[in-house]
Amino acid sequence: MIHVPTTMVGDERTCLQKGVLDRNKKTQAGKKTVLKFTIDATIPVDDQVLDVASFEKFLHDRIKVNGKTGVLGDVITITREKTKLHIAAQSPFSKRYLKYLTKKYLKKQQLRDYLHVIASDKSTYELRYFNIHNAKDEEADEE
Repeated sequence: MIHVPTTMVGDERTCLQKGVLDRNKKTQAGKKTVLKFTIDATIPVDDQVLDVASFEKFLHDRIKVNGKTGVLGDVITITREKTKLHIAAQSPFSKRYLKYLTKKYLKKQQLRDYLHVIASDKSTYELRYFNIHNAKDEEADEE
């Protein structure tokens, strides 16, 4: 029988006695994974529809870290490169949350009717115009 310390919780004690406890799992306290995301707004910026600086400020003010907005600290960094925004997060950060905030910004700027957010890559979103020209051509063809 294995000697089990008395400070262990009941489930851990029974798992250790049965040999089920996974000893190969190591805590990754020393390792920090950095998640990197990119938002490419080249098309609307070239048409002077969107301002990347205001979008960067919007993200800086709205991204929540530990339930608080505007306090990014060293956990999340937002950098601007002409028409692209790069977001690097050291804490858990969802690409979907970034899409949600981008849609919210477009709605606030009244651009949601013209632009949409497309995932062009595993870590990249792209802002594009809706393709309305094909819809008009199809209507003309049907008549």
